[in-house]
Amino acid sequence: MEGEYLVEMRAIYKSFGEISALRGVDFAVRPAEVVGLVGDNGAGKSTLVKILTGVYEPDSGEIWYRGHRIRIVSPAHARSLGIEPVHQFGSTVDELSIWENFFLGREICRRIGPVRILDKGKMKEITRQTLEQLGIILDSLDRPIGTLSGGERQAVVMGRAVYFGGDLLVLDEPTSALSLRETERVLGYISNVRKMGRSVILISHIIRHVYPVADRFVVLDRGIKIGDFAKEEISRKELEDLIVRGRLEAERI
Repeated sequence: MEGEYLVEMRAIYKSFGEISALRGVDFAVRPAEVVGLVGDNGAGKSTLVKILTGVYEPDSGEIWYRGHRIRIVSPAHARSLGIEPVHQFGSTVDELSIWENFFLGREICRRIGPVRILDKGKMKEITRQTLEQLGIILDSLDRPIGTLSGGERQAVVMGRAVYFGGDLLVLDEPTSALSLRETERVLGYISNVRKMGRSVILISHIIRHVYPVADRFVVLDRGIKIGDFAKEEISRKELEDLIVRGRLEAERI
């Protein structure tokens, strides 16, 4: 692999008992790049990113981040480095407002004499500005987040990750439960995250969703990397055919 990378994973192996989930996988992401991590179910996609986000440790292999070899020991450690998993809806509280969800656990306070109070005005303004950068304008930030559409909630979660220092956002099947219209909106938000200078790993088995927005595609099949292509090197159909061939070969075994 050549060039400047934000993160590199080299020769990653991971087994669970007798099952080999990853077998010598190389994976890398450049700054301000969207990488589609694709493959059929059971290909090893989620295992690879769980290693990157500190959920698992690899059995062997190396992880390099910003040119330094590192050992990611926990999800909190990954977040401190700027590696942010973006969960579809699990990290929001339906009954709380949009701005309260944006700053959940990281509230901004100001002092009035000896008393610290929430700086609601500042938090609302930061939320508004960040969401506008992603391309979403809401009529009120005081609405419960549970009243938003799936795509809008995704934007809030992505905006929160970017604002709090996420240099690499990891999205696992973000469009799987969305309508076509909502999917197009989320893909637009992902493009805007890249324009803000952040990188994205977009995990999906639905190629028609990931192909329009990704700059590069890494294909896994049964724990092995079988392809690494810039978008101009492979068509959507060729990418789909490659995944299908891997599945058919697995069924013959």
